[in-house]
Amino acid sequence: MGKSEGVPEKVAWVLVRDGRVLVTRSRGVDVFYFPGGKRELGESDAETLAREIDEELRSRIDTATMLHVGTFETRRDDGCTEFRMICYTAECTGPLVASSEIEETDWFGYGDRARVSAVDRMVFDALHASGRLP
Repeated sequence: MGKSEGVPEKVAWVLVRDGRVLVTRSRGVDVFYFPGGKRELGESDAETLAREIDEELRSRIDTATMLHVGTFETRRDDGCTEFRMICYTAECTGPLVASSEIEETDWFGYGDRARVSAVDRMVFDALHASGRLP
């Protein structure tokens, strides 16, 4: 899926283990986010996710196991899309070690959803509705 309409996009990794989901917090920011990032010119979602997870968490995504969780959008008051996050699950190998750009990693349950960004709360709600995040 490519960037369209000039809407900022992020490709994000949703890793759920034992009823909790992996989140990260960048330096100087109070809010937690799903790991991932913006696509570089010409990258596919799989290439973006693999690069970003390697950069942020020193882990390797098995792109063959990627499954689309959903695409979530925040909207401006006029109804236009403000931000789009394309979310995938995927298996990984290697440790989940925060890089220098990541201040902190944590595992959040549904009760922690107030500590994440607005678009991430949408993902929390979808995971909760599906029973994956009790």
